[in-house]
Amino acid sequence: MLEVLDLSCRRGDRLLFSGLGFELPAHTLLHVRGRNGSGKTTLLRALCGLLQPDAGVIRWRGEPVTELGDDFNRELLYFGHLNGIKADLTGLENLRVAATLDQDPVTDAVIIAALAQIGLAGFEDLPTRMLSQGQKKRVALARLILSKAPLWILDEPFTALDTDAVALLEALIAGQVASGGAVVLTTHQEVALTQGEIRRLDLGPAAPQ
Repeated sequence: MLEVLDLSCRRGDRLLFSGLGFELPAHTLLHVRGRNGSGKTTLLRALCGLLQPDAGVIRWRGEPVTELGDDFNRELLYFGHLNGIKADLTGLENLRVAATLDQDPVTDAVIIAALAQIGLAGFEDLPTRMLSQGQKKRVALARLILSKAPLWILDEPFTALDTDAVALLEALIAGQVASGGAVVLTTHQEVALTQGEIRRLDLGPAAPQ
């Protein structure tokens, strides 16, 4: 599904990585590891097309993502450090907008069910500025329940989640891989990622085992 060839990225004058290559077929999770500053977020943003690498090619289903444009964006769900939540909108409204932007609109009933599944039943109509940080993160993570994208790219998705939410997110990721999707993620937390094929990519100095 996803193929990376001879990728290089810099931050300012500093070379983060070069000559990076890997393949990510269906039913596979890639855990990108490395210390802070090793280039994990840079790599994930490059995979999403949010920044241009200094060298190399990223292909999706055999085609360079730079040539696919919106066709690639429709098959991708990116979850970054920022939740992407608008404080003045409710959880329902935020997810309605996100689904429209993902070009995969769903009914309000489906969104409300997703919020209930993520542990936010009864909070659907509250402006998200009134929610805790963990609850805001849950609103954002409800996108994973609604998403039909075959490729998920998740940057530290477990941060600020309680035990129940971590378990639910683990199950969502496992379901994505089991259903034939692919996942690229970073996480500093010890979590159970056991479904399908698990691959690991270390950037910079070797990550602690």
